[in-house]
Amino acid sequence: MDSLVLLLLLSVLALASLVQQGEARAFFVFGDSLVDSGNNNFLATSARADAPPYGIDYPTHRPTGRFSNGLNIPDIISETIGEEPTMPYLNPELTGERLLVGANFASAGIGILNDTGIQFLNIIRITQQLQYFEQYQARVSELIGPDQAEQLVNQALVLITLGGNDFVNNYYLVPFSARSRQYSLPDYVRYLISEYRKILMRLYDLGGRRVLVTGTGPLGCVPSEIAQRGRNGGCAPELEEAAELFNPQLEDMIAGLNSELGADVFIAANTRLMQSDFVTDPQAYGFETSKVACCGQGPNNGLGLCTPLSNLCPNRDVYAFWDAFHPTERANRLVVQQILRGNTDYMKPMNLSTILAIDSRT
Repeated sequence: MDSLVLLLLLSVLALASLVQQGEARAFFVFGDSLVDSGNNNFLATSARADAPPYGIDYPTHRPTGRFSNGLNIPDIISETIGEEPTMPYLNPELTGERLLVGANFASAGIGILNDTGIQFLNIIRITQQLQYFEQYQARVSELIGPDQAEQLVNQALVLITLGGNDFVNNYYLVPFSARSRQYSLPDYVRYLISEYRKILMRLYDLGGRRVLVTGTGPLGCVPSEIAQRGRNGGCAPELEEAAELFNPQLEDMIAGLNSELGADVFIAANTRLMQSDFVTDPQAYGFETSKVACCGQGPNNGLGLCTPLSNLCPNRDVYAFWDAFHPTERANRLVVQQILRGNTDYMKPMNLSTILAIDSRT
């Protein structure tokens, strides 16, 4: 046998045994800027975080495309389960054995609806993210064979974060937006939930069997909304009403899906409650403020983007929000703690620690 062919065969067998032994659990990420780790760096879009001071506290101290001063939620979950961070799917370096770790398909600016974020132009809408997931599986099948590829996907952990932009960058983007003229808020929420259900079923059809589904955060309490819509320095009531309507209906829809499937495939993560804990009482969690962004300008540092010319706080650990919309790494760590260990107020039907313990026995 030709030595090159033999080498390739041995490589494929080694990769297959890695999956078979369960030494590594793949991790897949879908969603928006809260979980994007750099896909938008490779797109012609205004929704990007590839310039300083983004990444100031990342290990390299350089911007990576994450909308954070440092690590984001997927990074911290990867760290927690003992895996290296998943790479952006569009990164040309995501090849070979690196594919077995998983992939991040998320793209800043997107929503449940395809018309959400149209002002950002070229972003990877959720339908395209799922198409990339299909493409990913074909690539892995070529690497380790279709049976092993299917096993890798079925045994993977999946995270999906959608919904916030459908309010912030669609329904409430401008007064009398197209969607707000089309739907009352309660009807819009019901429409979003029905569309999200289709997305989750598509994810199931593509092999997702352990899917963490985060709700929206306290939308009206981010620095941007406090600055632009808040009353007397408080949270913006319209956005808070949207979050109050959306999150319980998302949990109910997930419970219904699991009942229909006869398995706990989808796990509802109440990120609104997780963030509300430290937004409502920042001092109890070691923050000086949850109303002012670390990086920005204008009232609450909540106007416009975080840029090299923005105000920048010297200590990111005492700010709950990094920029006008996104939490700091330290706040993200508090969220992941609840994803990992939170009770059923935070995680339904179970937390990530329980999932990992159950799956390790099967």
